[in-house]
Amino acid sequence: MRRRDREIGDFEEMVDIIRRCDVCRLALNDIDYPYIVPLNFGLRLEEGEIVLYFHSATSGKKLELMARDNRASFEMDCGHELVTDAATGKCTMRYASVIGRGIIEPVPEEEKVGALRLILDHYRREDFPVNLPALPATRVFRLRVTEVTGKANRARK
Repeated sequence: MRRRDREIGDFEEMVDIIRRCDVCRLALNDIDYPYIVPLNFGLRLEEGEIVLYFHSATSGKKLELMARDNRASFEMDCGHELVTDAATGKCTMRYASVIGRGIIEPVPEEEKVGALRLILDHYRREDFPVNLPALPATRVFRLRVTEVTGKANRARK
């Protein structure tokens, strides 16, 4: 990382950033170019490892790409604020971000409801029930994160 002053090395701080984000951009391996898709997500920590959960329809490009190659990268960011200094003409952007990579796997049928519950909980919708009749038309998958880094610009002017 070029800007070591912005690097986040603390695992708990990276998890906190993930909890504050509302979109995860998943990058999948396509033939000529990466395929990036923004997704809603849920988070679970399993023995100190990050596991991200996603849902989709039962067919589509991302599912085809995942079946071909289960390696993926992700990015999420939050806390955006443009900071300007009219006297000097300088500006910067405040932000916090996490990027990483891991292995995608389908969630077994018996774990789908729990995984969907994690997604709803991430968006603070603990009161909203999982739509059980929609389960047959829903695919749920998870990304077991194998590598993660964080970066933030907290600077005031």
